[in-house]
Amino acid sequence: MIAEAGLAALWLAAALAALQLWAGIAGARAYASPPVPNAVRPEPVEGPAPPASLGLRQAQPERPDGDREGAANPLATLVRPVAVLQALCVAAAFACLIAVFLDTDLSVKLVADNSHVAKPWLYKFAGAWGNHEGSMLLWVTVLALCGAGVALFERQLTQATRLTTLAAQAGIALGFYAFLLIASNPFARLDPAPAEGSGLNPLLQDPGLAFHPPTLYFGYVGLSIAYSFALGALMTGEVGPAFARAMRPWVLGAWVFLTLGITAGSYWAYYELGWGGWWFWDPVENASLMPWLAATALLHSVTVVATRDGLRAWTVMLAVVAFSMSMVGTFLVRSGILTSVHAFAVDPSRGSFILGLLALYIGGALALFALRIGRVREGARFDPLSREGALVANNLLLTTILGIVLIGTLYPLLAEAVTGEKLSVGPPYFNAAAGPIALVLIAIMAAGPLLRWRRDHLKPLARRLAIPAAITLACVAFIVLCTGASIMPVLGLALAAGVGVASLAPLWGRNLRRTPLFTWGMVVAHVGVAVSVAGMASESAFTRETLTAARFGEPLAVGPYHMTLNGVEPVAGPNWTAIEGHFTARRGEGAPFALAPQARSFSRPPTETNEAAIATRLDGQLYVVLGRQGEDGRWQVRLWWKPFVTLIWAGGALIAIGGVLSLIGRVTRERAARERVHWA
Repeated sequence: MIAEAGLAALWLAAALAALQLWAGIAGARAYASPPVPNAVRPEPVEGPAPPASLGLRQAQPERPDGDREGAANPLATLVRPVAVLQALCVAAAFACLIAVFLDTDLSVKLVADNSHVAKPWLYKFAGAWGNHEGSMLLWVTVLALCGAGVALFERQLTQATRLTTLAAQAGIALGFYAFLLIASNPFARLDPAPAEGSGLNPLLQDPGLAFHPPTLYFGYVGLSIAYSFALGALMTGEVGPAFARAMRPWVLGAWVFLTLGITAGSYWAYYELGWGGWWFWDPVENASLMPWLAATALLHSVTVVATRDGLRAWTVMLAVVAFSMSMVGTFLVRSGILTSVHAFAVDPSRGSFILGLLALYIGGALALFALRIGRVREGARFDPLSREGALVANNLLLTTILGIVLIGTLYPLLAEAVTGEKLSVGPPYFNAAAGPIALVLIAIMAAGPLLRWRRDHLKPLARRLAIPAAITLACVAFIVLCTGASIMPVLGLALAAGVGVASLAPLWGRNLRRTPLFTWGMVVAHVGVAVSVAGMASESAFTRETLTAARFGEPLAVGPYHMTLNGVEPVAGPNWTAIEGHFTARRGEGAPFALAPQARSFSRPPTETNEAAIATRLDGQLYVVLGRQGEDGRWQVRLWWKPFVTLIWAGGALIAIGGVLSLIGRVTRERAARERVHWA
């Protein structure tokens, strides 16, 4: 009965999404009012907008309950409660799916195909989304929760824009409800039920499965709010600082989750797959990177609109592009077009369904943008040599990198579809094409915090840039003289040092106790970028690798470490067996320590995996993988010494922390300002 209850809740959520779409459109029409001719745009200021809209349409006075006087359509009052009820229904459906997985109800086809009676409970729980149907149900659950969040907490938009925003969110949800109910039913029954189940892909049997996919989904599905805000504002013409201030917390939240998800995913691949790398430019990796690039550009652009009333059209376009990249990623991962540990679907009809949704939502948004953007008033002007100018340059470079990644990801698929020939676009293309642009992006990012808003001048800017530039040049000279590393890692390390110093510029000469929390967040996030870039450059320049066939007691060496394989023994886990190697490692005259990599075998489904042994030190990681035994009795062993590789993930954590600080600071400040306006 749990599966039937979940399916019923899913149908009810779909019906409520249809009602929300209809009521939102009808209610917005009732609130629409004609444009005010010759309206005077107020001077942009930092802080929340006054109750009236700053866009093209004049807002009517609002009652305390948020409804404007003169609105006669009762459907408008339905939209908020229906959005919340829809989220509760789909959340109940998702809870039912988790329940049948925890209970190992093998009469549910999805459970039988992706679980096993002997699987540990954590993987039964996380296995609910470790498959196509479950992951899509998680996708639409996050989508509905985001819509409910707007319905409950958003108070800065005018009623018309809020209603069109919620209608747009319901329209997205309705398409994906249809996909689940028609093509990917997660609650389909199986008769007769198998005795044990097929089991979960062993590569997914890791604690990371419980954290990585939900975090990532809250990130790139959370960008749907920015998309819906953009459509709502285009429909009403209310694109201005109030619109941007309303959108900014949602973009920040989604960006933080995306950052955490990508960071966690790269580390999961690093230690789980046993190949010694942290990023391979796999199409599925790119599917999460592309929305992050667009969201990063959007985050900076929406800040310019909110604080300086510039870049209005650019911000709306980026909001559409950011969520479009999320949907492109959904198509790549869930359509069956790719073969990957992340790509669960293999049914071409599902891919066609998602492609249709992709064309509808992206094509419709771009068409609306083309039709309505001409009615959006131009924002405030600024000189190219200004902080706004630096943000525009960075946004252009971010979107250029996005285009490079998108082309490199889709080109092999298009070439195979047209010619039938399988092509591969890998790290050499992405590194060569995107690497130099990324370095220019980092250099401009170092200058950004040192520039003034609106207009700056070269001489004072040169004085402010002197210290970061001197540190960058000194690092270049030191690294070249001491290491002889190649040019790209040298530039990466030097620019990381320069960005780290320049990122502190907003704190220079300020009372740190009175510095706003969102300023601290910006500083921490930019320092995090510098830390990650330093880790990437160090890993690229200084990694040492040893591949050998080792006998017991035979000395091995990699980087500053000397090691010995002492023996191997069989071990057993809850649903796997393994051969475990016992290594002793020593660095110079330091104390020896043990490492125990494993070569695991799973029976359901039959799979072999490598579990790397990793020793983390302040200056890097020692990484050991045990392979097969040869006919001569030797064991294949791969050793890596990766200096400062942990800075990559430490920097990712700092970036996310900076985003959280900015989010808290912005929300707190704007709430306090609204309260002052309310009591004034």
